[in-house]
Amino acid sequence: MTLRGPPDDRDVDALLSFGVVNLDKPPGPSAHQVAAWVRDATGQDRVAHGGTLDPKVTGCLPILLGDAARAARVFDEAIKEYVAVLELHDRAPADFGTVVAEFEGDIYQKPPRKSAVKRQLRTRRIHDLDVLEREDRRALLRVRCASGTYIRKLCHDIGLALGTGAHMGDLRRTATGTFDDADLVTMHDLVDALAVAEAGEATPLRKVVQPAERALVALPAVTIAPSAARAVADGAPVYAPGVIDVGPAEVGGAPPEEGTLVACYTPDDAAVCLGTLVGDPEADAGTVVELERVLV
Repeated sequence: MTLRGPPDDRDVDALLSFGVVNLDKPPGPSAHQVAAWVRDATGQDRVAHGGTLDPKVTGCLPILLGDAARAARVFDEAIKEYVAVLELHDRAPADFGTVVAEFEGDIYQKPPRKSAVKRQLRTRRIHDLDVLEREDRRALLRVRCASGTYIRKLCHDIGLALGTGAHMGDLRRTATGTFDDADLVTMHDLVDALAVAEAGEATPLRKVVQPAERALVALPAVTIAPSAARAVADGAPVYAPGVIDVGPAEVGGAPPEEGTLVACYTPDDAAVCLGTLVGDPEADAGTVVELERVLV
C-alpha cells in the first residue's frame, strides 16, 4: 500500500481525507448537526467532533475529517476551557470570590436529567476557576475543567453555595485540549475555501483545514519504519525492530511510560496509528505498541 505523504505536502483531496477543522460552532444547531454539515460540505464519509456542545453553546469544536475520525478518542480526556456568565438570583455576598474559589479542585456532579449519560454521582476536576468580571448580579467566569464537566450544573451549585441561587447564562467554549479560540474557523470560512479550492486555488483551504496530525500533538510520538507502517495498516502491532525513535508529546509532554497512549508516525511525520506502549522500544524483539486505531 501507499503510505500517506508528509503533512505539509498533501494535495486538497489528501488534506480533506485526513484533516481537522478548528470550528467555531454557531448558536442554534447541536454539535452533531454541525458535524453533519461539515461532512456534507467536504464530501467525507466520516467526521467526528471533539466534544458535545448544546445548541445554544458556541465556540471551539474541533472536527476530524475522513480517516482522522478514527482518532476522536484523543479528545475524550482533553481539558476544556469555557467562559460562562453566572446569573445570580440575588445580590452577591461579600465573600463571593472566596466561595467561588472553593470550587477549584475535585468536585462531585450528577448529570442533569436531560443528559445522554447515566445520572450517577461522579467526580470532575476544576483545574482553574477565575472571576473575569462582575457587575450587579452577573459574573463572567473562566473555567478550565476535565472533560465531561457540566458548566450549567457548576453554576447552579455555586449559586447554592453563595446562598443566592444562580443559573448559567451564555456559555462559550474557548479551548479543547490543544485547540483554542486563537485560530477558529467559521462554517462560512470553510464553505468559501472549499468553493475556491474547486476553482483551483488551495491556499484558503489550507488555512482552514489542517493536517490531522495537529490533533495528536498532545500524545507521545513513536517513529516507525515504512515497512512497519505498512504492517500496521494490515493490523499488525508495532514490533521493536520497526521502531526508529520514541519522544515526548510536542505539547507539554514527558517521555512515555508503559501503558501510555501514543501516536505512531512514519519518518515523514505522517500519522500511522494510535496505540498503547506495552514494551521496551530499545529491545531487539517483542511488541512495543499494541494498536488502538489504525489511521492509514
